Amino acid sequence: MSFELTEGETLGLVGESGSGKSTLGRMLVRLEQPTSGEVISGGRNIFGLKGNDLTDFRKSAQIVFQDPRGSLNPRITIGSMLIEPILFHGMSSRAGAGKRAAELLEMVGLSSGIMNRFPHEFSGGERQRICIARALTVGPRFIVADEPVTALDVSIQGQIVNLLCGLQKKLGLTYLFIAHDLCVVSHASSKIVVLYLGRIVEMAPADRLYEKPGHPYTEALLASMPRIDRGDGREDGHTWIVPAGEPGDAVKPPPGCVYHPRCLYVTPLCRKEQPPLKETGKGHHVACIL
Repeated sequence: MSFELTEGETLGLVGESGSGKSTLGRMLVRLEQPTSGEVISGGRNIFGLKGNDLTDFRKSAQIVFQDPRGSLNPRITIGSMLIEPILFHGMSSRAGAGKRAAELLEMVGLSSGIMNRFPHEFSGGERQRICIARALTVGPRFIVADEPVTALDVSIQGQIVNLLCGLQKKLGLTYLFIAHDLCVVSHASSKIVVLYLGRIVEMAPADRLYEKPGHPYTEALLASMPRIDRGDGREDGHTWIVPAGEPGDAVKPPPGCVYHPRCLYVTPLCRKEQPPLKETGKGHHVACIL
């Protein structure tokens, strides 16, 4: 896969479990090593960075994980986990780090008085706010939000997405926003990439992708979005598109188009040739021979 992420924008990344979303996100902050390829940030391949250069990169790129319960150390207070990275990178004295931690908690909608409390004392939404504050401690420019709302109640999901959008405007952040829920992605993203078995099958501005999807897999994802029953007995024109079978093996993908075993429009050529990602409109790229 190949794509560009422009400073200040939010790139939404969608696809089924096993499509490679989290692996890609972890590579972009160098928590995973690729077998081949490059990630270029600031003109440098991040996989070639060592020593102080790598430490500096860690300050510029952070990640918010999917499960706030599992990503917070239960034995460390909230204040300690926010102060520690500031001190490690030598960005402030302990007194200054404490003040910075308090400011960050208030920035994400929490009280600075929780510094001496532990993660188990908070709800899922509050823990995720703490995770966001922790990601901001070292002043990053780029944040990977790896399904940050999946484990939360629907009402809380909206609050967290709005918080992330507000922080982006205030701090000039760049996001890779990973999610299953296309409604969430459309609200938060300016551009969307659709993954299937580790390959980009469609990439487009968010509004164009929803109005005119170009790949059968994107059609199926959009058709799976829940619709609200109007209660007046009238049809809303919604058509269910159910792909055949189950997702394939990303380690040993099928020949030709990776989606062809499940595609409703498959042709003999689809089973033989892997379609390139071609531009079909302004900023709209699709990998489909049709």
